[in-house]
Amino acid sequence: MRDPRSEALLAWYDVQARDLPWRVPPGADRRADPYRVWLSEVMLQQTTVAAVRSYYATFTATWPGVADLAAAEDGAVMAAWAGLGYYARARNLLKCARVVVAEHGGRFPETEAGLRALPGIGPYTAAAVAAIAFGEPAVVVDGNVERVVSRLAAIETPLPAARPEIRVVAAEMTPADRPGDHAQAMMDLGATICTPRSPACMLCPLAADCAGRAAGIAGTLPRKAPKAAKPERRGHVYLARRGTDWLVETRPGSGLLGGMLAFPTSEWSDAPREAPPFAAPWRRIGEVRHGFTHFGLTLDVHATEASGNPDRGRWGALDPRSLPTLFAKALALWPKKS
Repeated sequence: MRDPRSEALLAWYDVQARDLPWRVPPGADRRADPYRVWLSEVMLQQTTVAAVRSYYATFTATWPGVADLAAAEDGAVMAAWAGLGYYARARNLLKCARVVVAEHGGRFPETEAGLRALPGIGPYTAAAVAAIAFGEPAVVVDGNVERVVSRLAAIETPLPAARPEIRVVAAEMTPADRPGDHAQAMMDLGATICTPRSPACMLCPLAADCAGRAAGIAGTLPRKAPKAAKPERRGHVYLARRGTDWLVETRPGSGLLGGMLAFPTSEWSDAPREAPPFAAPWRRIGEVRHGFTHFGLTLDVHATEASGNPDRGRWGALDPRSLPTLFAKALALWPKKS
C-alpha cells in the first residue's frame, strides 16, 4: 500500500509532469533508457534544466549510446562539455562509460548497489538511475527533495545535519511500485511548486499534509548552517594571437578544469608570480572573476599579437565554444577592432 502522500503526489504528476527530453512520460509502457537517465542526472548536478537541454541534445546526437561515448576521444568530450562547469563530471562520464562497456558488456547494472560501484556515480545518481530506469524502490534525495521533505515534515534542523531525518521521511514515502515516477514527481514538485522562495502552497498536492505550512514556517525551510567565507586567489592569464592562430594548451587531466582547453596562466595563489609563456610586449587588458566551489579567483588578463616560441602551449585555431567559462570571459576582453 502506498503512503497517502505518495498517492497524492503521483496523481498530481500524472497530470503535471514536465516534458523533458530524457524522461519517459507517466503511463508509458516502457522504462527510460539508463544511459540517458545517467547522462542527464550527471549533467543536472549543480546545474539547471534550462542550461542542460542543449548540452544533452549535443551529447545524445554525437554519442547516442554508452558504447559511443566510451569510444569517444577525451578532447572531444571535454570540448562538448565546455561551459557546463564542474569539469570532473565530464572526466567521470568517460571513465564510467568505459567501465560499463569493458566490464559490463555495455549494460548498466540494474541495482543501486551495482551502479554505486561504477566510477563517478555517487549515492544520489545511483538511486535515481536505479529507480527511474530499473524500477528499484531506491530513495532518491536531491536538493529539491530535501526542500520538499523539510517543509512537509517541518524539519528545522539545519542542513547538512538534517539529512538523516530527511532520508527517513523520504524512505517512508517511496513506493514499491512506480518508484521512478515518484522520484521525478518529487523533483518536479520542488522545481515548480515548492520552490526556494515563495512556494505556491495553494497549488501543492501535499499542502494538506504539510506540517511546515501548518506551522507557518514552510518558506523558511530548509534551514542551512552558515557558510564559511570563501578564500580568494589571484593569477594571470595570457592571450596571444598570431594571425588567425591562438596560443592554447590542454590543462592537466586532474585538478581544476582538468583536460580542458585553456590559455596559459600563472599559478593561482595568494601572491601569484607572473609567468608569461614567452617574452613579448604584453599589455594588461582587464581582469576576470570566477567562482569555484571552494574559492574565488581573479585573473589579470594580458594580451599580445607578437609571435614567439612559447615554453608551453601550442599555436592553433581556436573554437571559442570549446573554452571553459573562465577562459571565455578572458577572451571576451580581447579588443574589438573598430
